[in-house]
Amino acid sequence: MSTPTVLFVCVHNAGRSQMAAGYLRHLTGDRIEVRSAGSIPADQINPVAVEAMLEEGIDIRGEAPKILTTDAVQDSDVVITMGCGDACPFFPGKRYEDWKLDDPAGQGIDAVRPIRDDIKRRIQELIASLEPASTEAASA
Repeated sequence: MSTPTVLFVCVHNAGRSQMAAGYLRHLTGDRIEVRSAGSIPADQINPVAVEAMLEEGIDIRGEAPKILTTDAVQDSDVVITMGCGDACPFFPGKRYEDWKLDDPAGQGIDAVRPIRDDIKRRIQELIASLEPASTEAASA
């Protein structure tokens, strides 16, 4: 089986999508190709999102917000949107999920931690749906 590709999309590609990509990379290594992008990318990643992820032992400081392209969507197996609305192109046959998450922009660490924890839970469910055999083997 080929490596599944997951694309996380939010407006600024500075908080939610970067945290989700960080978790998925951390938890799956190279078993899943991870991408993230934004419809209107920010200049830099949200420093509070970076801080929240560092608390989990995941360093996303080396990432940078990227512009969402049609090719990125077309080349991904799963597209997870986080409030980008209609800016995300739609291709039949792709798996789309829309995660309703609060925006961490302008929030303090105490407000960002629950968003981070919600993302972590969703990432674990996503991994289970993409790697059912390895998840069953790990829990046996």
